[in-house]
Amino acid sequence: MTDLFPSLGRAVLSQLHPRMLWMTVLPFLLASVVWGGILYFSWDAVMAGARGFLETSMLTSWIYRALDALGMASLRALVAPLIVVALTVPLVVISLLVFIGVFSVPSVISFLDRSYPHLEKKRGASFTASALNSIGCTLAVLFVGLITIPLWLIPPFFALIPPLLWGWLTYRVMSYDALALHASAEERRLLMRRHRLPMIIMGIAMGVLGSAPTLLWVSSVAVIFLFPFVLLASVWMYVLIFIFSALWFGHYCLRALTRLRAEQGGPAQDEAMVIEMERPPALPPQG
Repeated sequence: MTDLFPSLGRAVLSQLHPRMLWMTVLPFLLASVVWGGILYFSWDAVMAGARGFLETSMLTSWIYRALDALGMASLRALVAPLIVVALTVPLVVISLLVFIGVFSVPSVISFLDRSYPHLEKKRGASFTASALNSIGCTLAVLFVGLITIPLWLIPPFFALIPPLLWGWLTYRVMSYDALALHASAEERRLLMRRHRLPMIIMGIAMGVLGSAPTLLWVSSVAVIFLFPFVLLASVWMYVLIFIFSALWFGHYCLRALTRLRAEQGGPAQDEAMVIEMERPPALPPQG
């Protein structure tokens, strides 16, 4: 737990580096092109499907009665677009998290490597293993999210379940990929078990921070008509948050790995690594 805030400070400074700021561009462009193309060519079919679902769903009359009771009968036409938006945004966010976890985190760790020059690389996880871990954890979260949807309508579960799910997913994906290059498989399992609580706290914190883009969607019904532009703004905000999350987990995991090896090797071994780690945070050299 003692490394939470030092790692957070280092992550903030690292995020300000031009290389890290530039790293937010590629995922943003890729997600914009992919999801923009999907929505452009499938929007009419998706909307028709949503309206067809509403016509046959038992929930439709309940939703319409609720709107009538609240004096919002004019919003009936927006129910289908709202459902499409509510389903699209999580899919975009999850695809971003998986992409950044698999492709961007290795670049982040390579960038952080210069801050931990004495840390040996044991390469305990391959690219394929990282990808399978990300996909497996994502499927698990989607399954739990689907079976808990009824609880999302009941206070206080609607405020508790999403951060917990995002916290666990972020912890599993980011910690695994942060340790993939430097830690052995045994070291990774030990650290993820030993530091599970602080890393889940980090994940939940990033989940809460990740709710900031959601404010764009709940700020006004008008955003439905500006969906493409608001989605682009949300994508960039999520990319920035996820890259920062990778930096925070990267610093925390590499510091934890340094301490673990110092403990296992005795006070004299890895002393240089501990001294390097305990230096005040500083921006890595540019380039």
